[in-house]
Amino acid sequence: MTGTLRRIGVIMNGVTGRMGLNQHLVRSIMAIRAQGGVTLPGGERLFPEPVLVGRDESKLQDLARAHGIARVSTDLEACLDDPVDAMYFDATTTALRADHVGRAIARVVDSGFFGRIVSVRGEFGYWVFEGDWGPPAQRPSWNYRKEDGGGIIVDMFAHWRYLLDHTFGAVKAVQCTGATHVPERVDERGRRYRATADDAAYATFLLDAGGNEVIAQFNSSWATRVYRDDLLHIQVDGTLGSAVAGLRDCKTQRRADTPRPVWDPDAPNPFDFPSQWQEVADPGECENAFKTQWELFLRHVAAGTPFPHDFQDGAKGVQLAELAHQSWAERRWVEVPPLDAPPSLPARTQDAGHHSAPAR
Repeated sequence: MTGTLRRIGVIMNGVTGRMGLNQHLVRSIMAIRAQGGVTLPGGERLFPEPVLVGRDESKLQDLARAHGIARVSTDLEACLDDPVDAMYFDATTTALRADHVGRAIARVVDSGFFGRIVSVRGEFGYWVFEGDWGPPAQRPSWNYRKEDGGGIIVDMFAHWRYLLDHTFGAVKAVQCTGATHVPERVDERGRRYRATADDAAYATFLLDAGGNEVIAQFNSSWATRVYRDDLLHIQVDGTLGSAVAGLRDCKTQRRADTPRPVWDPDAPNPFDFPSQWQEVADPGECENAFKTQWELFLRHVAAGTPFPHDFQDGAKGVQLAELAHQSWAERRWVEVPPLDAPPSLPARTQDAGHHSAPAR
């Protein structure tokens, strides 16, 4: 592989957790290192040099040895003060992703297939075991304690925000009802605790799609059993056609192919509805979405190439979660106002040359 090698330090905070470890460290940064770095527009190769940061030094050391990483630290401030490290990544909270669905649906949106989009419906979730019988819980106990920053609204609405904003239209209003369907769970040490955070949320969003109002409905739940093709399903209906996407596959139905079902309470349904949809051609095997985003951001930091997902975009996700909580508490629609421009970074961070992007 040709090209001058240029190294860039990356502070990786919280990568001992599930998403930070598997998606961001192993499948992104280590995969980028294994391929020899990221090629910049001028032909240089940008090679990330991570420093693993967290509270448990023994865990960090074990992780570093397992992946051939030279640096670990439990002192975040010292790392931020070190000008060697130009990038900061935070994975101290966990979340699932909707990137694959956005990419699948966007292929169809961009083609003009839908005509005028009228509605978007999303179903996300699965049953998280309570921990008091058989299988252990799949998520950490803090997810179910509001006082520790838990709750599915905080966890997932940031993802719905960028998916909706960048694929269908800007979110202008939200109406949300949350719930704690499983009031008691068992933590990692086998102790029972009261769940104080929402484990399900049922929301409606109003979107502005270039002057056309689109209604989006999303059900998000850690207390539902899956009866669909994937953990996340999104259906988009338009005047000229509809599409249904999972995390990898997408199916469509054109206006001309739409059946005319007749409801007859005295006879079995004669239609095989799934068979009446067409598969969208797969453009080929896609790279890991997290790795792709890391490569885009590394090029942005080193060469100034475009990167739309800045702190302002991340703040919009937090804003939507906060407004959803307000809607739930007040039992009403809440408008989503535009955010002010972000304040300038503190001088210490600017001097150190750090660039950060919201964790996803």
